[in-house]
Amino acid sequence: MARTTWPWAWLAGVALALVPMSVWAHADAHTGGGFVAGLLHPISGLDHVVAMVAVGLWGAVLGPPALWVLPVAFPMVMALGGLLGLLGIPIPGVEIGIAVSGLVMGLMVLFELRPPLWLAALIVSAFAVFHGHAHGAELPAGSNALLYSLAFVLATGLLHLLGILLGETRRWPGGRRFVQGAGGVVALVGLWFLEQALT
Repeated sequence: MARTTWPWAWLAGVALALVPMSVWAHADAHTGGGFVAGLLHPISGLDHVVAMVAVGLWGAVLGPPALWVLPVAFPMVMALGGLLGLLGIPIPGVEIGIAVSGLVMGLMVLFELRPPLWLAALIVSAFAVFHGHAHGAELPAGSNALLYSLAFVLATGLLHLLGILLGETRRWPGGRRFVQGAGGVVALVGLWFLEQALT
């Protein structure tokens, strides 16, 4: 019995540790240097956290090679979106794009949808632009843009890794339902943020 229940207790502890102090990652500028601000930005808002974890979850549902292609594609394209934000190039509907990313990827995990790899990578990459732009546009004044960018890519990768680890619970009894449930939670959070972004 203890063998099958310890992962759930561990995962619940990780989830509680990741509960952000503020819900929107881009509501307030972070203090500190470029690296510190960049590292904290992706993990400080539920809208970003759920979408980035969902990338790893969906990769785990799809299996190799998507297991590593999606978590690599997202930060690479996110860095491009971040550059657009740093340069002040506007992208309409950033908040809506971020909310829709959680909704869509959560539904992909919930229903275990398996599009071709190129389409899954395209979906993830399109959403990455919105997340990157939000990060780049909110670079705190006086921060080192390069360190900030490297740090938010690193933090994003760690959130993807968390999603992959959660997704790997599919190997255990009841794990498949757990992962689907996690996808449902992500979708509901995305839907809530979408409602907020549209009002």
